[in-house]
Parts: sequence; C-alpha cells; structure tokens
Amino acid sequence: MAMTRAQFAKQLQDGLNTVFGMKYDEWEPQWNKIFKTYTSAKAYEEDVLMVGLGGAVVKAEGSGVTYDSGHEGWVARYQHVTTAKAFAITEEAVDDGRYGDLGAKFSRALAKSMRYTDEVRAISVLNNGFDSAYPIGDDVEVFGAHPLASGGTVNNKLSTAADISEEALEDAHIAIKGFVDDRGIPCQVRADKLIIPRQSEFIVHRILKSAGQSGTANNDTNALKDMSAFPGGVHVNVYLSDPDAWYIITDADDGFKHFERRKLKRGMEGDFETGNMRYKASKRDSYGVTDWRGGFASNGA
Repeated sequence: MAMTRAQFAKQLQDGLNTVFGMKYDEWEPQWNKIFKTYTSAKAYEEDVLMVGLGGAVVKAEGSGVTYDSGHEGWVARYQHVTTAKAFAITEEAVDDGRYGDLGAKFSRALAKSMRYTDEVRAISVLNNGFDSAYPIGDDVEVFGAHPLASGGTVNNKLSTAADISEEALEDAHIAIKGFVDDRGIPCQVRADKLIIPRQSEFIVHRILKSAGQSGTANNDTNALKDMSAFPGGVHVNVYLSDPDAWYIITDADDGFKHFERRKLKRGMEGDFETGNMRYKASKRDSYGVTDWRGGFASNGA
C-alpha cells in the first residue's frame, strides 16, 4: 500500500525546524568478520565430508600390509533464500513534500533495512549455535559434541560453560589445539578471531591488554597478550543476543560460509494509472557452517 500525504502531513507546509529519525551513523558490517563469502550459481550448495585414512600400523615380517579405506561422510547444505522489501509513495506526496525527496529518503531507509537483515540472518548462526533445533550437517548444533567417523566425539565448546575470562580463553585455546580429523589424527587448527557481545568489550580489553595477568596482584606475564592469542583481532558484535556468550573463529578452511546467489538488486518504477512511485530491493544468499572446527564457543555460566 502506498504511503500518502496523510502520513507526512507536517512536511507539506513550511515552518518545521528539522525532520529527524532516519539518519543515524551505522555500524560497519559485522557479519563479514565471521563468514567467508563464496559465489553460487545454483539453487543450493552442498559441502560433503571426505573421511581419509587412519594411522599406519606395524607390519610383521613376511606378512601382508593392512588395507584401509576412506569414504564420504555427512553433507552440509546451504539453501539460498530471497530477502526483499519494497515501498511505494503516491504521486501527490512526492509533489507536495517540502523537506526533500521522500523517495530518496526512503531509498536510503530501504538500503539500511537490507543491511540490517544481513546482520540478523548471519548472526543467527551464532545466536542459535547452542540449540539442537538448529543442527549442521552432522545433525549436531554448531557448538556441541560432534561425532567422528572413527568413533567418539569432539566438543567445540567448553565442557563446563563459563563466562569470558583469562582462564576460559586459555582453556579454549588448549581445546582447539586438541582438534582431530574424522579418523582421530590431530589437525592444526588455531584460534583466529574473538567475537564478543557489547557487554564484554571492557572486560576483554582488560584481559588481553594488561601487561600482567588481569585482576591479580602478581607479576606473571599476560600469556594471551604475549602469544598474540587472536591474530585476527577482537570484534564486538552488537547483534549477539546473549550477553554472556563468546565465540572464537578459527583458521579452519571450511568453517562459517556465506554463499551469494544474487547480489543486491534495486529497482524503481512508476505506476501509469496511479502515478505512484514504487521502490524494491532484493537479494539471494545463505549463511551456515560446514566444518564445526571453524569455531569454538561458550554460552556463559
């Protein structure tokens, strides 16, 4: 339904001091600190786990070698969706507006709406990361006990949930260096970025920037700072819903992914009969996780 002059009554006459509420500074994009972007030309994308070989075994003299075999495992699917929004303004509202082009103002608002939706959709992967109702390819939530093809499980979250602290971050680093592939062979995965809610910003600054151990009277070195624990930096994400949760993005190759099926497309057209102007924006993409080794987290104590 088109916006009419009745919705902008004050802006049809001179005398207002200002028109406000639609022009604020925006946060820089935050989702791209977590997800790597790839292009897609299909309705959906699939990543399949390839299970390799286990460790070699000792061969007794004169005996034959032991054969092993690999195989495909579970599949991670990225189902693209379309996000879109539109608005319309009557010809009369455009003609009679006295405080700038309403179409231009709401076009900027439309772009802001699309950017906001990108952030919300992307961060939902983390916000729902501890919920079994949102499983990834191995049928386990993003941060949980993930089954290995060779048997057993590996956790990519703290075994006992904890608020962010020096000790918790050190425990997370130790756990990440204990990651193995699906045949139980240790794999080199390292912490890269720390993603935190706005409520933890000052706590994390003290933890990572103190010359010595944070919150203690001793002179022990700050190992997290000295060892450059997060080479990719610390990133505050204002869209995180849990004030106690924190997340580590690792350098694993196939972790958090964003597939772009179609870039943002904008359109504007006039309606011949009514004279109304219509504006639309839409895009197609998907967000998700392939390899759980791409992240580690805690949902707080």
